[in-house]
Amino acid sequence: MRKSMLAIALGGALMTAPVVQADTLETDQQKLSYSLGLILGERLQADVDDLDIDAFTQGVEAIYNEETPLLDQEQMAAVMQAFQARKMEEQRQAMAELAQANLDKGKAYQDDNAKRDGVQVTDSGLQYEELEAGEGASPKASDTVKVHYRGELIDGTQFDSSYARNEPVSFPLDGVIPGWTEGLQLMKEGGKSRLVIPAELAYGPGGMGNAIGPNETLVFEVELLEVNPEDEAAAE
Repeated sequence: MRKSMLAIALGGALMTAPVVQADTLETDQQKLSYSLGLILGERLQADVDDLDIDAFTQGVEAIYNEETPLLDQEQMAAVMQAFQARKMEEQRQAMAELAQANLDKGKAYQDDNAKRDGVQVTDSGLQYEELEAGEGASPKASDTVKVHYRGELIDGTQFDSSYARNEPVSFPLDGVIPGWTEGLQLMKEGGKSRLVIPAELAYGPGGMGNAIGPNETLVFEVELLEVNPEDEAAAE
């Protein structure tokens, strides 16, 4: 059973094996063994930065020499469970620290932005700046809107853009983040605005995938092209 588990691990690792420079290795078996060491080492280093190489080697030798392991299956399971719990706690702490840092940086950005001419701060904390006045109707939360937009983090990193796709987007206004729902109701059809959205009105501590971290303040430039575009199309 132990041999088959090691074989599965090595087999999976070989699927993404890097190119190895083996100038100092003489036999094919040496090259293979060295390659497997590199592959496993690279994978293990990502999770265990303080691996005890001697103990690791001792474990591998116990398998290949068919020796009685120093830990039985139950002990191994307990060790791995404790390791996984420790890693999860480290990740949780790192995420909490990042979330607080993002919250602090976002607050400082909002404080500076609120001092700019033309910026309105609503009761919720949303910051709204009209870039171009519209002349049409303002949407309600229950309406569908057609927009062009660009979304950025406060450091200027762009995470989404309908301009880049060269295609506007339509969606129900009550189906997006609260900052959008509130901000677009302040606009008129044909207008353009800049929204600075605090984390609590955006994706909060959970963030959104790899694009938006925990407690990120978001900056959007939005053009409101149409309100209820499907209704207008049906009327035509």
